[in-house]
Amino acid sequence: KLAGCGIKDAVRLQSVGDVRLTQGALIDCTTARALESWVRDAAKPAVGRRGGGISGLKVAAHYSCRTRNSQRGARISEHGKGNAIDISAFRLENGDLVSVREDWGKGRKGRALKAIRKSACGPFGVVLGPGSDRFHRDHFHADISHLNNRYCK
Repeated sequence: KLAGCGIKDAVRLQSVGDVRLTQGALIDCTTARALESWVRDAAKPAVGRRGGGISGLKVAAHYSCRTRNSQRGARISEHGKGNAIDISAFRLENGDLVSVREDWGKGRKGRALKAIRKSACGPFGVVLGPGSDRFHRDHFHADISHLNNRYCK
């Protein structure tokens, strides 16, 4: 176990409003509120009524006591503090999937993903995704660190 891991105000989120998570996400309360406002105010409007709208989020990672990108010697990840969540896809009401890995940079789904990522930089302080580094090419990483000095790439 790494020193510094743990969540002060932990919640296990199963859904955000009417949007289900594919797995219960263990995160802190502030991160849960940021996720809720991002989904409500940005992700849902970006997708609109296409496919009936967003019905689910595919959670790629949540609380995990580890270093950044699981690299030996790196600083503790925001995931190890419960301050981060990784989303790899958005499920639509009709069953379609808008996948970061499959749809980034491609047509309407790609444009929706670009708008969704851009809009995450507001409720979250750090947002990473395709193009930021090799570790984030298939998902969006969003965390609440650096709220006063946002880093979104």
